[in-house]
Amino acid sequence: MSGHEEESANCPGIEASVPFGRHSAGELGSAVGIDRRAARARGAGPLRYARRPSSGGDSALSKLKILVTGGAGFIGSHLAEALVGRGHRVRVLDDLSAGRRANLRAVRDDVDFMRGNCADLETARRAARGMDVVYHEAAVPSVARSVADPVLSHRANATATLTMLVAARDRGVRRFIYAGSSSVYGDARQLPKREDMEPRPLSPYAVGKLVGEHYLRIFHGLYGLETLTLRYFNVYGPRQNAASPYSGVISLFVTSLLAGKRPVIYGDGQQSRDFTYVEDVVQANVRALTARGLAGQHVNVATGHRVTLRQLLETLGREIGVPARAESRPSRAGDIRHSLADISAAHRLLGYRPKVDFETGLRRTLEWYRGGRKSGARR
Repeated sequence: MSGHEEESANCPGIEASVPFGRHSAGELGSAVGIDRRAARARGAGPLRYARRPSSGGDSALSKLKILVTGGAGFIGSHLAEALVGRGHRVRVLDDLSAGRRANLRAVRDDVDFMRGNCADLETARRAARGMDVVYHEAAVPSVARSVADPVLSHRANATATLTMLVAARDRGVRRFIYAGSSSVYGDARQLPKREDMEPRPLSPYAVGKLVGEHYLRIFHGLYGLETLTLRYFNVYGPRQNAASPYSGVISLFVTSLLAGKRPVIYGDGQQSRDFTYVEDVVQANVRALTARGLAGQHVNVATGHRVTLRQLLETLGREIGVPARAESRPSRAGDIRHSLADISAAHRLLGYRPKVDFETGLRRTLEWYRGGRKSGARR
């Protein structure tokens, strides 16, 4: 259970709804000091940026052209908003099998939306044309679904990642940031999970995400692409779609309790997770845009604290004002027992520190779901 929810099914066409501005890809590359030929060379140096005069707050970077795959999904739409807010020119590639155009409502006039599937090479090449950076968020992020349909999971995760890397290489993209998953650690008893631990994936989903990490590492070594995997730990927050039984546990618990139903707990409920609010995941991604020395590394993105599912249920029951009762079912194949991250590597490489504690993030998430029930506009 990774917690991120993005693009999945095959959609061979591609459709553009909002064009970029007047600058050509060559002009943008010159503006930010990017040598596209050097980007293909092995051992290329760190991404360089020309500075705009700062108006306070974050130091301003020249506008980059950035592709966000799965950008109409849960995490991808938050990331697209953050990048637009920093003045970058954002393209979104999503087939809308899990994502929703409504998630991009706040930036609909500022993004170039393209509908299509990341596993299709021609689609991927068209989407990557003229881009400086690719954030690959698209996935089918479900352990249970991968057990039920491993072929679909492999195509949506491993195949799509390789296809996007090939497209990025062919189009002269300089930097590629990948949404990895804590599921690659498997059920190793050692806690917290550190990046130097041997991966022990337990599901087709985890295998597919690990394959993607290996591809990022070798694409740096062979082609000079600056690459980084961010291993997400159980991401939650507004826009997480609870309509699917494969959705993240917090979204499923919240929507069940708000509807007066008992949520389902698989197993005894003592399994624990390092729940990470989506704002902190976005923070890590934005920091990766300017980090130096990206060479195929993988770092954990989490909080460094864990909560059991029973504790989660009790907290939600208190916040909502309902009994914290659940329906118990047998444990599911592929699910891990405990998940807790060591986040020191992300701090060293990116300067990452989580800013939103669990209680605050949970309250914000509840507010969003409550607002959706009143308006009838959210799922």
